[in-house]
Amino acid sequence: MTLHPIALGQSPIALVASTGGIAGQMARNFMLVCVETRFGSLQAPHPVQWLSDNGSARTAAKTLTFAVALGLIPCFTPVRSPEMKGVSEAFVKTLKRDYARVQSCPDAVLVRLGHWITDYNVHHPHRGLGMRSPREFICV
Repeated sequence: MTLHPIALGQSPIALVASTGGIAGQMARNFMLVCVETRFGSLQAPHPVQWLSDNGSARTAAKTLTFAVALGLIPCFTPVRSPEMKGVSEAFVKTLKRDYARVQSCPDAVLVRLGHWITDYNVHHPHRGLGMRSPREFICV
């Protein structure tokens, strides 16, 4: 299993990717990296919602307790929500089609993933946004 924490450009968001799934300790480490990167401390200065799916690593009592200690309010996507599933599947399909298909090795994909997501958000035109990137769409 390969784990690559990646800072995404100027964004205070981080990414954790693995070729073997995300375990509870990895989820908690990810939470800590995000809080430290965003707020420069071990705890958010005010309650912050933390949205994730309902995977066992994210809903475990130990992870929920850790989230609260960091000042996070755990929130979860609706179970069996076709809309949420469609959004995430469309994103994954775009990454595979426009970025990952040119890589032959899973570890090479993980190394490049942060750069691809930054490109997707900053430069990649989206039909649903009038052929603008999300960054361009937000700034208009």
